[in-house]
Formats: sequence, C-alpha cells, structure tokens
Amino acid sequence: MTWGTAFLLTQLVEMPIYAIGTRDSELSVPWRVAVAFGASALTHPIVWFVLRDLLEQRLGFWAYFAIAETFAVLVEALYLRWFEIRRALLWSLVANGTSASVGLLLWAVRSGKILG
Repeated sequence: MTWGTAFLLTQLVEMPIYAIGTRDSELSVPWRVAVAFGASALTHPIVWFVLRDLLEQRLGFWAYFAIAETFAVLVEALYLRWFEIRRALLWSLVANGTSASVGLLLWAVRSGKILG
C-alpha cells in the first residue's frame, strides 16, 4: 500500500471518530473538521517515513507497529488537549486503534493470511 492510500484510509477512519470526540468542544464545525484532519496529518508521515525506516528492519514489524501506534496515540492526544478536547487520550486511542485494526485487516486479506 502506498503512503497516500494509507493516509487516505487513516483519515477516512479517524476523522469521523474525532468528529464525535470533538462535538462537546467549543470549536465550530469547520474547526472540528480541521482538528480531526490535523491529528493524523501530524503523526502519519512520521510513523510512515521516519519511524518505519528507523525501527522496522532493526526491531521487526510488530515492535515497530507497537512503538509507532503508541507514538501516534500519545502525540494525537497531546494535540487534542491543545484544543481543549476532553478525554483526548481516550479519543486518540479509539481513533488510532480503529484505524490500525482496519489497516491490519486489509494487510491480512491482501496477503492471503485470511480469506486466501
């Protein structure tokens, strides 16, 4: 999967979750959409281009995956707190856990690990 496809998929999964998570905030709808987009836009390139290159070959896929997802959850939670979003860590965990699960499922299907 290319970075662009993975980024688009991440946004399609995470933005609706963040939209729900930000609905109690004082942000306007356009700001809520921007914040939802910005969370993954902030972390996804680092996870894909930096952490992957640094960690995957040295530590293996699963260690890279665990470190990268932990990074994304924590950074996105801090980002959400910047905008005074309540339960930022919970929403970040839900959004990233969901998108990571979808990504792993697609990888498993495409590689023939399931349904193959």
